[in-house]
Amino acid sequence: MNQERYHRQIILSGFGLEAQEELSRSKVIVIGAGGLGVPVLTYLNAMGVGTLAFVDSDSVSLTNLHRQVLYSEADVGRFKVDVAFEKLKAQNSETEVIAHNTFLNKQNVLQLIADYDVIIDASDNFPTRYLINDACVILKKPLVHGALHGFEGQVSVFNYQDGPTYRCLFPKMPKFDEIPDCNDNGVLGILPGIIGNLQALEAIKVLTGVGEVLSGKLLIFDGSSTTFRKIRFEAKPENLGMDTLRSDYEFLCSTDIGTIDAETFLRMSENASLQLIDVRTQKEFMRNHLLDAKNIPLSDLKT
Repeated sequence: MNQERYHRQIILSGFGLEAQEELSRSKVIVIGAGGLGVPVLTYLNAMGVGTLAFVDSDSVSLTNLHRQVLYSEADVGRFKVDVAFEKLKAQNSETEVIAHNTFLNKQNVLQLIADYDVIIDASDNFPTRYLINDACVILKKPLVHGALHGFEGQVSVFNYQDGPTYRCLFPKMPKFDEIPDCNDNGVLGILPGIIGNLQALEAIKVLTGVGEVLSGKLLIFDGSSTTFRKIRFEAKPENLGMDTLRSDYEFLCSTDIGTIDAETFLRMSENASLQLIDVRTQKEFMRNHLLDAKNIPLSDLKT
């Protein structure tokens, strides 16, 4: 560890060399290298976390650039993990950077996070949040949570020293039509930076023991009024113990909509009167879609 690099942190009263050395021995994994993941990765890397891993399967798009400031116009079309790996290594050559170009799922989550001291959820969908939470409960890992909606963002630390978990605060996944989506609702570019940096701060506190960790408290930031408020919540015993992952991690979350398998769909598609409606956004539809599908974004459908 190059002490000169971290001199301003080492001389900070209440932090010091001991905390810096603890950071250099620490291993952190970040799920997502997008709006929240970029500031988390950038600052943890700069501050001297020894091993920094991240998981993402997306490519850089032009619409990412107003908030994901690690990427540039020249990176559009490249995998985020490749770009982030290069730029993080250029920022701090001392860090062991590990990039996983994969989609987090029930089959790989336990293996991916098992070796890390702190797990940071920088994902953007509810099924992944519940999956990460449950994996952290099984493996007894502290989880730093962050989420965005409109002008608001929230941060908390779950499963820290037998504290509350994500399910203690949000027991049940929302239904599909209750899920906010930045593709439809938008996101203010600076907000992920604020929330992601708060996540990085909480991770530093967990790793070093410096400061008070946001366990049992949800910090909510309102960008429209520049105000913070805290909501306290208690641990629920039924959410603190788990041996295996559940079977209900669906991309569409909890929904009453029926499902069919591929063979049934193929049989139904032989009917000339069948019209397949693809409810993804236009951008997602244009990337790839089934033959003869018609694109009507969910936000345009009337119930």
